[in-house]
Amino acid sequence: MERFKGRGLRETLDWPLIICYLVLVFVGWINIYASVQSAEPSTIFDLGTRSGKQLIWIVTAFALAVLILFVLNPRIYESLSLPVYLATLALLVAVIFLGVEVKGSRSWFEFGPVRFQPAEISKISTSLMLATVMSQYGYRLANARNFILTAAIILVPMAIIVAQSETGSALVYVGFIFMLYREGLSGWLLFMIGVAILLFILTLTVSPYMSVLVLMAIVSLCNSVYPGRMKRWLAVVLPVLVVLAALPFGLDKLGTALELGEDSFIYRIRLEYVLAAAGLCAVPFYAVKAFRERNTFLWMSIAAFIAGLVLVFSVDFIFHDVLQDHQRKRIEVLLGLKDDPTGVGYNVNQSMIAIGSGGFLGKGFLKGTQTTYGFVPEQSTDFIFCTIGEEWGFVGSAFVILVYAFLIWRVIHDAERSRESFTRIYGYCVASCVFMHLFINIGMTIGIMPVIGIPLPFVSYGGSSLWAFTVMLFIFIALVRHERRYFG
Repeated sequence: MERFKGRGLRETLDWPLIICYLVLVFVGWINIYASVQSAEPSTIFDLGTRSGKQLIWIVTAFALAVLILFVLNPRIYESLSLPVYLATLALLVAVIFLGVEVKGSRSWFEFGPVRFQPAEISKISTSLMLATVMSQYGYRLANARNFILTAAIILVPMAIIVAQSETGSALVYVGFIFMLYREGLSGWLLFMIGVAILLFILTLTVSPYMSVLVLMAIVSLCNSVYPGRMKRWLAVVLPVLVVLAALPFGLDKLGTALELGEDSFIYRIRLEYVLAAAGLCAVPFYAVKAFRERNTFLWMSIAAFIAGLVLVFSVDFIFHDVLQDHQRKRIEVLLGLKDDPTGVGYNVNQSMIAIGSGGFLGKGFLKGTQTTYGFVPEQSTDFIFCTIGEEWGFVGSAFVILVYAFLIWRVIHDAERSRESFTRIYGYCVASCVFMHLFINIGMTIGIMPVIGIPLPFVSYGGSSLWAFTVMLFIFIALVRHERRYFG
């Protein structure tokens, strides 16, 4: 018994994490109240308003937190992860057929006045399933079988959520890549994802030709970062790339000088196809070289080049046939392809006005004009941060972001100090989900991310989101508490 002396609640509970949680919940509650105020103000406790309803969600969330910390045995999460994961998948599929449609997305069950979104629970079940599988003895992410299984655990619920037209929730799953990186995933995969995003944006905003050229430049540069090869790339490859980059402008000038019409052969040449064909002709040569030298990196480069070409020539199909009309318009506004301040860009435009008008210290509680008169739709849910920015200014916004940053850092800190790999992996999943929600939500309120409808954790109005993030966070706190009680 002496071994466990002094390991009560004060020593075992992570109080900084709990305080961060309470601060964010309180900030959310008072700003929800501010966001729904009108010419006929009510009290913050009025159960007929969103602030009053949020208070109910908060009280029940606290009850869930107590249940997780003091009633449930933390060891059950590993044993229940598979049935909970499968049950969540069943709910995700069922909601497509049995759920109600909200803003073009069929992702909600409705029971009278209460709505429930299975996608929120899926983040918890996926995190627990990942922690269970990846904490098994002998697990190595580099093993092909393990990698495929891990990818399937993430991609299956993600694909079902995409089928619900709930793009925002699906995008959160990309955040699990940070946990995978911590557990041994190659940094090259993160780099390739960044390149894929770059190619997609370049194809939309510049041209497919420029995207193919950039792809060639990146692949050749990556294979030249070796002693003696970088100089050759700078001396030979880079000048060729510069000439190719100027080729479309040169042909355009030539056509203008010769006074050729738009139907002439110069204007009908699809340079991206010519360049891609030239690159593919070189593939067999490099494949033979990779085989002779047993150069795995060169094989990966060839595969990446081919995959990049497929992506570039699929952008038009993805953008016009896969994405929905409202998603397409939001991306066009974000990338500056269209200016629609009164249409799909209205929310973001009004949100930025609200945040900018807050200045350094803000206009004061309940004094925000954008907030009071409801200029920003969804101001208590997806755009709650603009209420904070207008009424509390730069100082209040920075404070909220710093609280989130500390919460994420604290979760990672506890995860790294954990003795059990299950706790560590689950902790990184929690940190990844919170970070993705934070980045996407604040990003869309300040115009650097498309509007995809995703709540700010612990702050936005809604029971599903608050309950899900409360359960997710306090499962981790309970796991940490269990370790501190019995392992010190």
